[in-house]
Amino acid sequence: MSNEKVAATNREAYHSYHILETFECGVALTGTEVKSIREGRCNLKDSYGMIRQGEAFLLNAHISPYSHGNRENHEPTRARKLLLHKAEIHRLAGKVQEKGLTLVPTRMYLKNGRIKIELALAKGKKLYDKRETERRREADREARAMMKGKLRE
Repeated sequence: MSNEKVAATNREAYHSYHILETFECGVALTGTEVKSIREGRCNLKDSYGMIRQGEAFLLNAHISPYSHGNRENHEPTRARKLLLHKAEIHRLAGKVQEKGLTLVPTRMYLKNGRIKIELALAKGKKLYDKRETERRREADREARAMMKGKLRE
């Protein structure tokens, strides 16, 4: 990775969705939003992507107001335009029309001084899929603990 600093991750996305494909996209922000993100005051937990009239938007992403901002500070959960190529937007629009696919931001990061969002094309997990993932994770954790114990003896 070239000069990246992660500002926020959406761990819930990996728990609730099967991630099929990811896209790197820019995002149109105001100055106070950029400063707030650099302070690490952003949250992607309930956010999602939407394609409206040939443009991609990030909705419900919470970027806290800048601590040293004035009355020109930004609205925390406003819709923000995502910067993608037209062909990518058309491709994503076609995929989202399919049953059960959605756009979920997985992380927000700074790359070469610019803020980028990793947008994932995802399919929702069923409850039994979530339980299976949790079971597998628990088994791996126990196996690592056993191996660690054996190495100490």
